Amino acid sequence: MNQSTQQQIWFVTGSQTLYGPEVLKQVATDSKQIVKGINESHNIVLPLLYQPTVKSPDEILSLCQQANNDPNCAGLIMWMHTFSPAKMWIAGLSQLNKPWMHLHTQFNAELPWQDIDMNFMNTNQSAHGDREFGFIGTRLDLNRKVVVGHWQNPKVHQQIDDWCRAALGWGEGHQLKVARFGDNMRQVAVTEGNKVSAQIQFGYEVHAYGLGELSEVVNAVSDADINAQIELYMSEYQVDPALIANRDTRKIIANDARLELGMQSFLDDVGAKAFTNTFENLAGLTNLPGLATQRLMAKGYGYGGEGDWKTAAMTRIMKVMGQGRSGGTSFMEDYTYNFGATDQVLGAHMLEVCPSIADAKPKLEIHRHTIGCNCDVARLIFNAKAGPALNIAPVDLGNRFRLLVNQIDCVSPEHELPRLPVGRSLWQPQPSLEVAAAAWIHGGGAHHTVSSFDVNIDTLIDYAEMVNAEIAIINNATTVYTFKNELRHNSLYYRLKQGI
Repeated sequence: MNQSTQQQIWFVTGSQTLYGPEVLKQVATDSKQIVKGINESHNIVLPLLYQPTVKSPDEILSLCQQANNDPNCAGLIMWMHTFSPAKMWIAGLSQLNKPWMHLHTQFNAELPWQDIDMNFMNTNQSAHGDREFGFIGTRLDLNRKVVVGHWQNPKVHQQIDDWCRAALGWGEGHQLKVARFGDNMRQVAVTEGNKVSAQIQFGYEVHAYGLGELSEVVNAVSDADINAQIELYMSEYQVDPALIANRDTRKIIANDARLELGMQSFLDDVGAKAFTNTFENLAGLTNLPGLATQRLMAKGYGYGGEGDWKTAAMTRIMKVMGQGRSGGTSFMEDYTYNFGATDQVLGAHMLEVCPSIADAKPKLEIHRHTIGCNCDVARLIFNAKAGPALNIAPVDLGNRFRLLVNQIDCVSPEHELPRLPVGRSLWQPQPSLEVAAAAWIHGGGAHHTVSSFDVNIDTLIDYAEMVNAEIAIINNATTVYTFKNELRHNSLYYRLKQGI
């Protein structure tokens, strides 16, 4: 995962001068202890950074402006230790453009029944102050997450971590560039979309680059670098030594090594962390990149097949969200069904499924590819691991974007697949294929998705709120009737929200 970060979450405590210096000193001490304790739990993907207590409109506005301008601030957690009159927050929150969470907690867990007095009550009135603060967030109609519980509770840590991962995705989206090599597959609808609208909503830029530009960089890769790359393949994958010893098959593997190194160099030079290509536009390249694309995804680059830039961007964003976890995230496609006692979906793509989701060490093999080109192409072959996961498709509905999500249960195939030379995943959609597929079609979902074992549904809900996108979830609670009604209600809400 090529994601290095110095990002932090600012921990902001609100109070006021009414209570005097001794209370404010205690507020600061308690806030520092909360930050220290949460950081020492090592359960949060980003460290919390203590900020001095804010006590006035000017302090709040200054802090929010600083957060806006600090690239290392991924978001803010707000907590009212005492009562903090919420009109003080209007200017700051109105200008704040970073994601923020309202943590409704208090320093102490249990009440000191024998010693409690009014001084204690005034100092520890989060139950009071957070409601005042919560009102102004609602009055300003601001999206934020509210987490309730004691700051030492592991469930609270889990919710904070889910939200922090969404904030990372939000931040990645606002600096992401997607490179398109070739156009969208001709006559296909779901891979199209409005790039300007996507940039306004999600933050990422989408730019086209000529295949001639790419092929120049690919052809400039040195033989020494290619040989070193082949050695790396032999150490990381199951490779028949005969493929390397044979001059013809080694050349095929070398082609993808050259493509991988060239594409990565090109992407890094233009600052892109996601890319698309299509089998219909390959002029100047030896073949549709297979192994090369799989390895770039494993390094953290987003990818979308047939020019699907929306899914390419979402793949990268979800890889950033899932960083530090070992489940894996991949570009995916619903390919074919297995109807039986439990109906299943076999997902794959022509060549490009990320080995981060593999259940074992992938095999590097060479097989004939006949769509868009007729040549032998190196690729990694594996089954995806078993376990809970989700598939998500970003959908452009014209007047808004929808994030369509299906929670799935991946399973190991009961049979070998000796003649299917691709990475593949077998899953049972929740609640069933019958309901899930119908709901997916009603929701306008594409056949392309991002499939992830690392990103959970709560993080996606938080992310959708951060980018003001509709999210529609298909899971074990879904029925087709209720899902269609949900879509109708959502449509009405977003049309009214947009106004005339």
